[in-house]
Amino acid sequence: MDWNKLLSKKRFYSKDEIKEDDNEEFYRSSFHKDYDRIIFSNSFRRLSKKTQVHPLSKNDHVHNRLTHSLEVASVGRSFGLKVGEFLKNEKGINVNPYDVAYIIQTACLAHDIGNPPFGHAGEEVIKEWFYKNKEKEYLKCLSKEELDDFINLDGNAQSFRIVSQLENNLFNGGLNLTFATLGTLIKYPHSSDECEKIKKSKFNYFQSEKDFFDLLFSELGLKKEENYKRHPLSYLMEASDDICYGLLDIQDAFELNIITMNEIKPIFENLCGQEKTQETLKNKDYLDIQKVSKLVAISINTLALHSMKVFEDNFDRITGDEQPKDLISLFSEEKIKEGIKTAKELGVKKVFKEQRKIELELGAYNIIETLLSHMIKASYSFHQKQDLTKLSFRDKRILELMGDNKPILEDNVYNMYQRVTDYIIGMTDNYAKYMAHQLIGMGY
Repeated sequence: MDWNKLLSKKRFYSKDEIKEDDNEEFYRSSFHKDYDRIIFSNSFRRLSKKTQVHPLSKNDHVHNRLTHSLEVASVGRSFGLKVGEFLKNEKGINVNPYDVAYIIQTACLAHDIGNPPFGHAGEEVIKEWFYKNKEKEYLKCLSKEELDDFINLDGNAQSFRIVSQLENNLFNGGLNLTFATLGTLIKYPHSSDECEKIKKSKFNYFQSEKDFFDLLFSELGLKKEENYKRHPLSYLMEASDDICYGLLDIQDAFELNIITMNEIKPIFENLCGQEKTQETLKNKDYLDIQKVSKLVAISINTLALHSMKVFEDNFDRITGDEQPKDLISLFSEEKIKEGIKTAKELGVKKVFKEQRKIELELGAYNIIETLLSHMIKASYSFHQKQDLTKLSFRDKRILELMGDNKPILEDNVYNMYQRVTDYIIGMTDNYAKYMAHQLIGMGY
């Protein structure tokens, strides 16, 4: 791999304008600007009102998508500085470690920017709605590849679409991030229609972004015949996310009394050591939640240090043709491997099946189904009649309710439906609830 290409400062503005960012000051590099663009974006700010795990939680300490993303970015920044030093000192690559830190940190900030309201439950509702209605007239007009985008809808692909197309400069490069940052954001370098063939459920670009994705990965030197390789730094972005959600979801669940100290103690004994765990738990100066927070912090540090070691030990594989799945699958220390595995298993067993969470997710199902049913059908009617004035009063009002997000005549039906899902995915939990109530006459 060519690290000059992997750390590309090129930005995409249009098909006719792709240029390297050479307008740098000593205090603000190209990659620093990427970070600022995410931080100040509307899509990022709305994450403060989007579910991480527990929908519409009344406990202000519980993570939302914004606090989760900030914590992931904090871990990612540390990874970036360390890998920058490794590339410079061990591999002889001419790189500024702070540049690498900003690249990974920014990708971490943006990794969940495409998640819909109500977390993964919202994602599942959208997928199920399109699958359930795929034989209806208004969906049969889509090609198989286009329908696959909706049936397999993935927040990762939506994140890429937002930062590269939608936010700020609509369909003219979005946030115009550097190619290095965009490449680092990509965990699954394939499209939805390839999922079945490669036996994976996740993907990172829709048909609408296919041409730009190909251009991006060609520029980064990551195109291999008809397939794409992962950017090496994306492994550290992914590890940052895995480490944080694996432990912080457990911390939230403890605060909400979903799990007990006895259930999480074995996790900390593996990650912090028995002696440190016992010492912390016996300290009478700490409240129980403070004890858990301290042990979580130590665990995150342990996992981060081991992840970096695994990255360095497997550098040739990660930069080669046969890339590994992720860093956690390569963990070499059994206790650390067992600790993160147990944390994730406890999350699946107790946290994700907690009763109030299930109740709220069922409510989310009805909210998003209502939004899709009304807006997709109104968009199809607009596509058929090609004239807003010829729509029924109801359909016209529904599209007007979408404001600047409504479909336009120049769109084909696939792009019209994308505008609907863009609009819904961009909603906060509370706004989605409000809009659904407006559509069914309960918003008075």
